[in-house]
Amino acid sequence: METPGTPPLLPPELLAMMARGVSVIVSSCGPDLTPSLMRAVGSQVGPQGEQVTVFLNRGQSVQLLRDVARTGRVAVVFSEPHSHRTVQLKSNSARLREVTPDDVPALQRYLLAMQGELGRIGFAPDFAAAMLAHRLEDLSAVTFAPEQAFDQTPGPRAGQPLRGLA
Repeated sequence: METPGTPPLLPPELLAMMARGVSVIVSSCGPDLTPSLMRAVGSQVGPQGEQVTVFLNRGQSVQLLRDVARTGRVAVVFSEPHSHRTVQLKSNSARLREVTPDDVPALQRYLLAMQGELGRIGFAPDFAAAMLAHRLEDLSAVTFAPEQAFDQTPGPRAGQPLRGLA
């Protein structure tokens, strides 16, 4: 969480990339640190990155959702397929919530964005539609306030912490 006077966790260009809709991979771990991982079928990012919600197919994410519920830990990677520009966010206070019809516009925007993004690297819209297929009643949402952010773009800065324009 940010305190007054501290720079934002993420620079505006990374926030814009995340909010636009790029590939999202969600991970957590259990109390024994055994990892769990799944592709999100949608995401929503607050205007300043203060809150992030990722949407997961419940049936495909049983262990991941169990781990988040038990530990509150989550690490989420946003990656732009055409450039490999990547940012990782972490939190120890993630929470699960039900998905509602109010989430449908965010899910639809995400699908359209991913169809465009994957189209840039040669995949037809049907590929993204199949990859992100879901039924609203089978989704769970993981919502969190990012506590840490890292540059994960391949190259010399990979793994470096981010804070604002650093």
